[in-house]
Amino acid sequence: MTERVRGIGMTSERTRMRMVERLRAAGVRDEKVLAAMAQIPRHIFIDEALSSRAYDDLSLPLGHGQTISHPLTVARMCEIARGGRELGRVLEIGTGCGYQAAVLSCIAREVFSVERIAALLEQARVRILRELRLRNVRMKHVDGREGLPEAAPYDAIVMAAAAPEAPPALIEQLAPGGRMILPLGNAKQRLCLIERLPSGIVESMLEEVHFVPLRAGVLR
Repeated sequence: MTERVRGIGMTSERTRMRMVERLRAAGVRDEKVLAAMAQIPRHIFIDEALSSRAYDDLSLPLGHGQTISHPLTVARMCEIARGGRELGRVLEIGTGCGYQAAVLSCIAREVFSVERIAALLEQARVRILRELRLRNVRMKHVDGREGLPEAAPYDAIVMAAAAPEAPPALIEQLAPGGRMILPLGNAKQRLCLIERLPSGIVESMLEEVHFVPLRAGVLR
């Protein structure tokens, strides 16, 4: 993969491995997730002017009022969504630059990712399909609050935008045993794990985070 992507001289595999060791030191334990973070070159998903910061534990601007999440946040959300299981079909709400979808593609058989901002989605398609050639990712320009019912149910749903409460349509699209991870709240947000268990829907509140808000509608 690395021979095909830009900026390889500036951001080498060794740089990514240093990031992975920081993630491990911060408490990420899922080796499959850590291997995915080592494999996917984060620098191609951001503006070249910011490439020198690509593997720092920072969120970085993408334009359109959006950001790429901290590597630790991406790793934690993927680890929680996986829950030590093999994942078949996964839904991501908020493609953004495409980085998290690319990481998810390494830990799931199929990834469906939806984005409301057309310009971001087109850039993500170039990076994921043309530069990285990840063939198990499908992307669609829709309002993420509705999910993607035509491809449901999902073993995991990862939402990369904050909402006051979990969208009911997304909970309905969880498979039995499925897990959804999303930020809940407004000014103060926490990650929330929602599980569809035999006993019903169970919610667990986790660490504090900061995400852009979940917006309605689509932008052309």
